[in-house]
Amino acid sequence: MRMTPRGLLPLLAVAAAGLMALSWSAQPVHAQSAPAARVAFVDVQRVLARASAGVAAREQLEREKAAMQKQVDGHRGELEKLRDELEKKGQLLSADVRREKQETLERKVRDVRRLVDDLQKELQKKEQELLAKVLQEVTGVVQRFGKEKGYAIIVEKRGASVVYGAPEVDVTEEIIRVFDEDSKKARK
Repeated sequence: MRMTPRGLLPLLAVAAAGLMALSWSAQPVHAQSAPAARVAFVDVQRVLARASAGVAAREQLEREKAAMQKQVDGHRGELEKLRDELEKKGQLLSADVRREKQETLERKVRDVRRLVDDLQKELQKKEQELLAKVLQEVTGVVQRFGKEKGYAIIVEKRGASVVYGAPEVDVTEEIIRVFDEDSKKARK
């Protein structure tokens, strides 16, 4: 009886499956019993939001932002007074005086816009500096924690695109606790 190529396919598939099963079972025992590498993840954004150093940095930024806003509000108050004065008394003023006051108002508007831009850049720079400092500290804590607890790898939850992470491998709360303890020791 002659086998057609179509008849050989099931036979080849069974043979290939048998060979693969044999090759898997023939692996040395020590390769199968290697200890599993400990892997965990940490949510750095949550650490920054809840750790005392992250909270303190955010509060410092808020205080600086409030001071900057107060400065801008003072200048805007001046602008409103000039604008109101120009609208109310503008018809009574001579053309030269009205034009001069209009130019003064426009110049002050430009100055305030420049000030706002400068203050926003300054605030962003401070935010980046504070964030970099806290992130550097968190990285040190995570590295030390990983070594002490025997982890092979700890990944950042969002940056590593963790699609699923079992709660038991989430070390974020432990990192927050260790980071807060380190921050308290550093302040003493």
